[in-house]
Amino acid sequence: MPAPFSTSLPSSGPALVAREAMPRHWAGAGQEVDARAATLCIATPMELVEAERQGVQGLYLKDLSRRLAVPTSRLYAILGVPKATAEKKATTGEAITGAPGHAAIGLTRLLGMAQAIVAESTAAEAEGFDTAHWLGQWIERPQPALGGRRPADLIGTPTGVDIVARLLGGLHSDAYQ
Repeated sequence: MPAPFSTSLPSSGPALVAREAMPRHWAGAGQEVDARAATLCIATPMELVEAERQGVQGLYLKDLSRRLAVPTSRLYAILGVPKATAEKKATTGEAITGAPGHAAIGLTRLLGMAQAIVAESTAAEAEGFDTAHWLGQWIERPQPALGGRRPADLIGTPTGVDIVARLLGGLHSDAYQ
């Protein structure tokens, strides 16, 4: 089912406000998943480098899991973080860094991209569309453009996130990139 998407990213509106209000340590507790997604979607390369260096708080993975409606154990597997590690870091307030942290940032950026596309859409279906829930389901479905692989199977690497982002951007016109 194609979603009401357009590939243009916002140059104004909520995403721009999110960028202007972006805290230095965005990975800290307290900022909502949607705000992080909007911030990362429009972040500069240097801001992304800083976010990747900081990683994400362990508790954030639980918030992301709830927002995407993906079980936490499945999200941990998608991101490549052992459950025991994620749970410990969520309890102690530590950051998840390295490849799993980068994957969490990549998935959050995908959410921001999808939300920006829906926000810019003029389709009637875009009104009230639950982009996060849709994305959580979509990443689990095999995609012909990925040779039958699920986007979730690729999110664990930066190149995989880029491939999924190109596919996501092409969905609105059925033009797989």
